[in-house]
Amino acid sequence: MFHLFPTWNGLHPVVVHFPIILLLIAPLLVILGTVLPEAQRGPFLASALILMVLGTSMSYLAAATGESATKVIASTTAVAALLEEHRCLAETTRDLFSVLTLIFAVLLFARRLLRCGLDSWVRTSLFGAFLLFYGSGAVLLVDTAVKGTRLVHVLGATTAVTCNLPSKGGR
Repeated sequence: MFHLFPTWNGLHPVVVHFPIILLLIAPLLVILGTVLPEAQRGPFLASALILMVLGTSMSYLAAATGESATKVIASTTAVAALLEEHRCLAETTRDLFSVLTLIFAVLLFARRLLRCGLDSWVRTSLFGAFLLFYGSGAVLLVDTAVKGTRLVHVLGATTAVTCNLPSKGGR
């Protein structure tokens, strides 16, 4: 039988990489958007917001598939302890990026919300402060990813990602 897609339990290793990369690229666009002249900021800051929304949304999917994957992992004491730490970090990371994304959206639309413009230096300072907080989220995200990597590559906690392709000899 031909199974192109993994089961829900095995989907976590496929899904988890999307929020990591999206959420780590977004601050680069924020930096570009803050150092460019105000007339050129819009596309970079809007793109950063889109990446944050997508990355945060995908983190919810990654958490759901991760929760499902924990049910099929053979668990030793070391695996169970690290798995619990990874799960707690993942939930904290997901929640933190939810807040960070909301804050960035407010910063981005502050001019419309306040119905008055902010001085350029004020906006730049607010984006700079935001980036400091985002940096702590990025550190948390990387720590969560490292714990997940350690689970798989050091402790051997894997899910069954199956892609059963027919062999050359048999049909």
